Parts: sequence; structure tokens; C-alpha cells
Amino acid sequence: MSPEEIADITTVLRERHRTTRARIVAATVLGALFGAFVGWGLMAAWWAAFVLLQTYEKHAYPLSRSLTPRSARGLLWLTALNAVVFASIALVGPLVDGPWGATGGAWMLAGATCYVVLSNIASRQMFRAALAPFALMMVLLLIESRWVGAPWSSIFTMGAAGLMVLGVAGALWRAAAAARARETAARDESERRRLEAESAVAAKSAFIAVVSHELRTPISAILAGAEDLRRNAHGSEAAKAEMIAEAGAMMRTLLNDLLDQAKLEAGRMSVETIPFDLRHLLAQQLIFWRAEARRKGLRLRLEGGRSSPQWVSGDPTRLRQILNNLLSNAIKFTEAGGVTLSLGADGEGRVVLSVQDTGRGLDAAALEQLFTPFQQAAPDVARTHGGTGLGLAISRDLARLMNGDLVAESRPGHGACFTLALPLPEASTPASPLQAAEQPDLPPAAVLVVDDHEINRRAIGLMLRELDVSLTEAASGFEALGLLEQQPFDLVLMDCHMPGMDGLSVTRELRRRAGPNQQTPVIAVTGAGEPAHIAACHDAGMNDHVLKPIDAARLIEAMGRALSPAGNDSLEEPAARQG
Repeated sequence: MSPEEIADITTVLRERHRTTRARIVAATVLGALFGAFVGWGLMAAWWAAFVLLQTYEKHAYPLSRSLTPRSARGLLWLTALNAVVFASIALVGPLVDGPWGATGGAWMLAGATCYVVLSNIASRQMFRAALAPFALMMVLLLIESRWVGAPWSSIFTMGAAGLMVLGVAGALWRAAAAARARETAARDESERRRLEAESAVAAKSAFIAVVSHELRTPISAILAGAEDLRRNAHGSEAAKAEMIAEAGAMMRTLLNDLLDQAKLEAGRMSVETIPFDLRHLLAQQLIFWRAEARRKGLRLRLEGGRSSPQWVSGDPTRLRQILNNLLSNAIKFTEAGGVTLSLGADGEGRVVLSVQDTGRGLDAAALEQLFTPFQQAAPDVARTHGGTGLGLAISRDLARLMNGDLVAESRPGHGACFTLALPLPEASTPASPLQAAEQPDLPPAAVLVVDDHEINRRAIGLMLRELDVSLTEAASGFEALGLLEQQPFDLVLMDCHMPGMDGLSVTRELRRRAGPNQQTPVIAVTGAGEPAHIAACHDAGMNDHVLKPIDAARLIEAMGRALSPAGNDSLEEPAARQG
């Protein structure tokens, strides 16, 4: 007997265990119905034999023990014996009521045959073992019927009906077994595809992590080098430095769009809910884009800001990202006139932000594919204006992630209007509203920069060149641990992804060992900004993180927090979590 056949028999056995009580109840009802005609003693003996067989089967073949070829064959014989005992009650009919009793017995066997089909679909062997006794009982019933005086015409009719019942039972079993096989194959195929999809998502996530880390390294260097050139250049050299800085910022934007799209597709994008000053955020957006609008001779204005709530609850970072996309597109595709940012509310109490421009507008076909990733409104858009076609798709997904929506209306020659509706409930004004942080005045500090890429270490050196810091470089985790054991540092800037020993392992080992830098603040400098990765950094004992491509202002701000007395006071928390 093959393993597949044993597995099918086990499936049927599992179903038989589940329906044991139902079979005993059915036997009890039949015994009660026939007992009044043939005598309660005979029915009690029949019922007891049937119940004993059910009990023996359940205890002799528990599901906790796997079937062997020998035990499977024993179960087939036991199933056949069960069927013999159950079907034997049909032979009582002719004894009680002659030919009419034989007809009742035949009906009982036909109904029981249907149950045999339904309960043994998973195994051909179990179906045959259960059906054979019923076929035998039908033959015996015909003989008994003739013996009690049934005419030959009735015998032939009952025999033909019995053959038809057995034929239909076989056909039904084959059809049901084929349907089950198709269902099993479909389920297996679905499971295979699910595993392939999960594997593809995992591979994609790993690829994104590697690519983002590798791309952020040169982008950080471009931005740092351009900033250094811009500080000291004049005239045409300053213009060249500005051009390099703009190109680096564009590369960073494109990379962030690709990573955001990947995280949205994988369901790993998250939003937060915190109080923020909505009016201040909108004013910042207008100030940021006003220079670009003036360069093109456009008017940029805000309507409805005075009547809007000031402090609301939501995700200011994602709202700023959406508005940046909308204002950038509006200014990019408007040649004359202006762009208006309107603020209001809808009937559901949501805050409604509309960006209306006086550009060339869109036709129905372009409007339909506007929010499709990697799609541009027209074939010449990417060539003329650049971009990946991800900004609007990401913006709408972010809006829906915040339980809102983003829609567009436009007609050729009449501009376009993008309407963002978000549930931003009013929030109480914080006791000390957060203002734009000023760049801290860093005290003199000895800083260890750990990164396996020399270009990253040089970029950080350029960013900190004007500050009173002494930099020491380490090109690997092992080298960093050696330096940290030999001399004290005020701060460590730690790359997270390094071959051999990554930054998380270095930090855990640093916190574990007793040495001059066990409590030295460590700032993660990483290309991964997912909440899970940031939590892993803190769990390893790091105090803060800065995302690559490195922004000089944010790096210096993080260093200021770490080197401040309040920052030093909080260093024990990550170490305590690590312990």
C-alpha cells in the first residue's frame, strides 16, 4: 500500500472519528423503529454490536498514531465489518412484512449507500470496503424476498434498481473524488503561489534594502561635496555647486519615491498621529515653493487659512509629503497665471486641501491614468520635466492610509484641481509648541566615524569640517571595537550595514563590555528608515538615528541632542533594555 493511499485512508478515518456520535444516534433511531416489529431483544443485540464496533474503531485507530500498511489493511476489514452489521438490519424487513418489508429494506440500503459515497470520497479503498457489504446485502435481500413469496417481476425490478443504485454510487464517488482532487490541486497551487509571492516580497525587500544602502552612499557624498563647494565658491563656481546640489537632491527624491512605493506595495508603510500646527505647516509649504513660483512668474497664494483650525491631530510628515507633490506638479505644469492652495472642510468634518492651477489641464484619458504608478500624463512629460510618475500614486496611497482620499478634476485648457480630504480632528495646543529647531552650537567633541565606505566617511568629514570636532575613522566593525577599547570618545557615528560585523552587533558588544565607551552615545547612520529597523537600533543600544542620504543639518541636530546634558542623562535606557 502506497503512502498516498495510507494518507487518503487517514483522511477518511479522521472524518469517521468526527461523525462517530452521529452514526450511533442514527443506529439508535433505526433500532427504536424496528424494535417494535421484530422484538426488542434482537434490536438490542444489533445495536450493541454496532456500538461496540464504533468504540473499538475509535480506540484501536487513534488519530495520534500514524497508520502503517498493516494497520491500514486492518482498518479496511473493520470498515467492511461495520457495514455488514449496519446493513444486516435490512434483512429483517422481509421477515417482518414479507415482500413489502423487502421493499423497505431496499430503501434503507439505498439511503445507506449514499452515506457511504459521501463519507469515503477521500479514499478509493475505504469506499470499496464500505460499499461491498451493501452490494452483498442487496443480493441476499433479493434471495430472501423470493423465499418469502415475492413474484419474479418484483425480484427483477428490485435487482435492476439495486444495480442502478450501485452504478450511480460509483459514478457519484468518481465525480466527487475528481472534484476533490481538483480542489486539492487548486489549494496546493494557491499555497505554492502564496509562498512564491511571500518569497518574492522578501527578496524584493532585501533587494530594496541593499539598493537603498548602496545608492544613499554616493548621494550623501554628492550632497556633502556640493554643500562644501557652495560655502567657499563664488560666481560661476557657486552656480556649478548649486547645480550639483540640485542634482543630488533630485536623486534623493527619486530614491525616496521608489522606496516609498515599494513599502506601500508591501504594506509596510505606517503613519503616526500627533498634534501639529496646521497653519504653520501650510505657511512653510508656501514659503518653500514661493521662490520656484516667482522664478516662473506665477502667483502662489493661500485661501481659507485664517478660518482653519490651528492645532490638529495627524501625520504632519506625510501631509507635507503630499502637499510637496501637489504644489511641485502644479508649478511644474503651469506656464502662466498662478497656483492656489485652498483650505476648508467637507460635510463629514474632514479637512479639505485643494491645489488649483491655471495650467493646460488634462483630458479624460490622462486623468484616468493619473494615479497609476510610473505613468505620466503625456509621453513627453518625462522627457520635458523628468520624474518617475510615482508622486501622485504615492500621495493618494498615503491619503488613504490616513483614512482620507485624493481626487483630481481637470479639463483641457482649464487647469487642474487636486483635492485632498483628511480626517484631522482638532487638538489642544501643546504647553510648549515645538518651533523650528535651531542648529545647535556643538561643544568640542571627539567623534568616531564607523563606515565601510570611505566616501561616506569623507562626506561626514566635509559636513563637520567647520565644527570643533576631532574625527577618527574606522572602516569596519572590528576596527571600531578595537578603537573603542583603547581611547574614550564623546560620540560614535555608526553605519548599520557593514560586512563581517554590522553596526548593531558592534553596539551590542560595546554596551556589553566594560570599557571607556560603554555609555558613549551612538548615533545610527543608516539607509533603512522603517520603524522595525529603528526599533532594532534602539534595542541594540543606539541613542538616535540619521537617515542616509545624510542631511548635514539633521546630522548636526542629532549630534547636539546626543552631546547635550539631557542626552547624556538618557543613555542608560538603551543599555538597560539591552541588558
